[in-house]
Amino acid sequence: MPKRFNILTQTPNTIQLLTPQYWKDYELIDCGNFEKLERFGELILIRPEPQAVWPKSLHESEWNKLHHIRFKGRSATSGDWLKKNPKIADRWHISYQNKEAAIKFRLGLTSFKHVGIFPEQAVNWDYISSTIKSFKNPQPKVLNLFAYTGGASLIAKAAGADTTHVDSIKQVVTWANENQELSELDNIRWVVEDALKFVKRELKRGNKYNGIILDPPAYGHGPKGEKWKLEDHITEMMHDVVQLLDPQEHFLILNTYSLGFSSVIVENLIKSSFPQVKNLETGELYLQATAGSKLPLGVFGKFRS
Repeated sequence: MPKRFNILTQTPNTIQLLTPQYWKDYELIDCGNFEKLERFGELILIRPEPQAVWPKSLHESEWNKLHHIRFKGRSATSGDWLKKNPKIADRWHISYQNKEAAIKFRLGLTSFKHVGIFPEQAVNWDYISSTIKSFKNPQPKVLNLFAYTGGASLIAKAAGADTTHVDSIKQVVTWANENQELSELDNIRWVVEDALKFVKRELKRGNKYNGIILDPPAYGHGPKGEKWKLEDHITEMMHDVVQLLDPQEHFLILNTYSLGFSSVIVENLIKSSFPQVKNLETGELYLQATAGSKLPLGVFGKFRS
């Protein structure tokens, strides 16, 4: 007879679908046919969106009428912005405010279709600020890895945290510093380094953090050519990162935007690296289009003590 294994009964983890609640300067108007129609402040953009495989809700003529700027790809990784009015600036500002904090961003038209912000991450920003405000420590230490232009770093700092921001690209760290100045904040610690190398050095130093945020890309490179591939390195990263958590008061967020990753994979990664985890939440982030569709934009796992 085949050997039977005892399966431990565990409390099931409910998978959540979450979308931002507090945006005023951002709106997903419509999405479909591999594009999205978005409002950032007063400007409306059309950008490529590989997840939007369904038809558009609004007619193409409505898209053409509404938008100010459209991204047209030249290759798989770059393209050009086509403006209806050439006087439209390449840079502009928007704000975000939740119950605990307010921050500002400088947006810009990059050749990679990005504008400097991922609006769905506001769900995680709300979790960060509310958790920081709930801690007994009045100035908890927060580490933001793969930190990009600093949305999570800004909200953590605005909520009162001693914040360290790590990214391997100097230009985006400079951009994040601009956002800090716009937000009238200061003293975020800026680190231009490979995230995994930084974590290993912090382990040797014996440093601890009350909050850790990871938003790793599917692929990437460190400042010295270090290669990052999500499925090859995320297990090692998670194993090391959880050792940096303060045992008394802590939170961790793992966010991934990789088409091959599910919230179940994220749940397994967290539980295998941190078996004593409590209050674990996993799920999918999405943006709700005004025209009706839900646009999925990554999966997350997060927990706090």
